[in-house]
Amino acid sequence: MRALKNPLIAALVVLIVASALGLLTNSYIQLIVLFLFVNSIMGMSLNLVNGYTGQFSLGHAGFVAVGAYFTAVMTTKFPVPDGLAGLPYFILISLGSGLLAGAFGYIVGLPSLRLKGDYLAIVTLGFGEIIRVSLNNAPYLGGALGISSIPSMPEVDLGGFVVSNYITSLLFAIFWSVVCFFVIWRLLKSSHGRCFLSVREDEIAAEAMGINTTKAKIQAFVVSSFFAGIAGALYAHFTNYVSPASFTFLMSIDAVIMVVLGGMGSMSGVLTSALIITVLPEILRSLKDYTGGVDLRMIIYSLALILIMILRPKGLFGDKEINLNWRKNVGSST
Repeated sequence: MRALKNPLIAALVVLIVASALGLLTNSYIQLIVLFLFVNSIMGMSLNLVNGYTGQFSLGHAGFVAVGAYFTAVMTTKFPVPDGLAGLPYFILISLGSGLLAGAFGYIVGLPSLRLKGDYLAIVTLGFGEIIRVSLNNAPYLGGALGISSIPSMPEVDLGGFVVSNYITSLLFAIFWSVVCFFVIWRLLKSSHGRCFLSVREDEIAAEAMGINTTKAKIQAFVVSSFFAGIAGALYAHFTNYVSPASFTFLMSIDAVIMVVLGGMGSMSGVLTSALIITVLPEILRSLKDYTGGVDLRMIIYSLALILIMILRPKGLFGDKEINLNWRKNVGSST
């Protein structure tokens, strides 16, 4: 509980600030705030594989798609079981999305994680494209049109005080973001995490010390896939619509950019870069009003990323973390 004290206070502050943004602004700002948490979970989960285990995966969008479509199918094509209506049902569905994505991660990782470097990147990229093409040609899943009318988080009536669906969505997103952060953080502080780091530093030396490097890589890949599926479930609920066009190679690239930009192996860096990746393109969107309709948004966005990588080739944080008091509590409790 000491380890959780300050992070929970920080989560409460985030909730208050984000709630105020939602109450004082329009639905567009609310959606950006919610997508910040989706991107944070995507970045943190991929960081476990690319940053801490030293592998290079380019198929993260495929696992996000698996989680999103599982949520879409379960909430639109099947009736809600008795006694599970409301938030418990949404939590159960999101958990199922993560488990299914984790199962896909195991199936993909078992043969492919025996490869290294560019070969692994090509295999994972191929998996992501296989998922997208399969969804595109599956009539039951809507084909290229996708699935619409996915329900949002429900409103909650607390004795006459109604909590809006934006606040429940925000609580849902914060809950899974905190779970993702602490599962990965505590995992890294365990013996399994030390195996991940040893694989990253020197795989041959790790094997010489008796570590099953393939098993370690598969474990990291499955956990990463699980939380990617959770991010997909959140994505489906927040947008109320999914289609194969939502989960292209560019989504995987965005996740990789979050890891590289923030710093390979830095949770603080990934969270910071998720904020930049989510907010910066939207801030630049208003430039069209001053350029006569010419969209320079992505050009400026790309130049900004290039400039950051030139000035900070190891990312914004490198492999460092923000030194907060709660980290001492986390470390002392291992």
